[in-house]
Amino acid sequence: MYQISELAESVGLSRATLLYYEKLGLLKGKRLANGYRVYSDADRQRLRLMQQLQAGGLSLQECQACLDGKLDREMLGQRLAVLDAEIAEKGKSRDLLAALLGQSSLKDWHEEVERVAPDLHRAWLMSQGFSSAEAGLVALVSKDMNAHDAYMAGFMQVFADLDWWGPGTAEATRRALSLVPFAPETILEIGCGPGMATMTLTEATAARIAARGLNDRIEVQNVDMAAILAPERPWDVIWSEGSAYILSVEKALTDWRALLRPGGVLVFSDMVWRIDKPDDEVRAFWAAEYPTMATPTTRVAQARRAGYRVLGHFDMGREAMDTYYRPLAARLEALEPALAGSRVLDDLRREIAVFKAGRGQFGYEMFVLERV
Repeated sequence: MYQISELAESVGLSRATLLYYEKLGLLKGKRLANGYRVYSDADRQRLRLMQQLQAGGLSLQECQACLDGKLDREMLGQRLAVLDAEIAEKGKSRDLLAALLGQSSLKDWHEEVERVAPDLHRAWLMSQGFSSAEAGLVALVSKDMNAHDAYMAGFMQVFADLDWWGPGTAEATRRALSLVPFAPETILEIGCGPGMATMTLTEATAARIAARGLNDRIEVQNVDMAAILAPERPWDVIWSEGSAYILSVEKALTDWRALLRPGGVLVFSDMVWRIDKPDDEVRAFWAAEYPTMATPTTRVAQARRAGYRVLGHFDMGREAMDTYYRPLAARLEALEPALAGSRVLDDLRREIAVFKAGRGQFGYEMFVLERV
């Protein structure tokens, strides 16, 4: 037999709690002639069972029902569903904390935050020590701040020997230049990559500009595309093939406009939707890889709101896509032994597969805009 203080100590509860349980009818001690309450081992086991039921989330009232043999299976099912949802949320919280500590991948988290709050996502990455350009690469390319350097090393290993780092052709570059209504004296190319467009622009403008040595006409600088200083003399033309998306097209339209002279021209290319309802696989892929991808109509509207007149825009065509994806596929095959098991290899292979499956559903568009 147990006195109330002994029973309370044996089950880890207070004397006041046991008195409360008696008041509720959950516990029934016997009062001796001397007035003391005593409890049996069955009472102790009943309390232990109640503790187990409470650990499952049952209220005292529900515990009593169970102890009295009145299991409410519907109620228990509802409680289980709530508990499963709570566990799932706790699991997500745990996974995020582990990822932030570098114990697992942040890919899914970066993709979701980039989709719902891209500006704050980039700002937060910059608060972690990334430049704005690096923040864009983390958000859209590596998608894991903890593994960014290693990912980009593999990424650059793939692209180092490729002429084209994005869809494009010399013909598309020349066609866009033909829409510029004046002979530019100065062109700022942003995100030039290996310089394919640079060489085409140099050759195409040679007849318009007094003959000078090539080195006198090109100056290469490695600067953050989001922090380009305004020159003493604003640029005639800003050219960006396949790189504005890293900054975000809308931000690029606003920021780069300030670098142009009145009447100056911004030329950029961008991946766009060609149909309103792409296949689920294709839409899901680009929702993760480029969540702000839009149609040409949307880009034109954004340009006008940003203070531009649209001089023209055109589909760069299948050739531009093949110029990029065919050499990329060959390069991945050649590097498979070196990159086996890497996410770089998996990501780029998936992109190529989506390109093949989604022909005609998306493509590259060139835009030629005049600052007004």
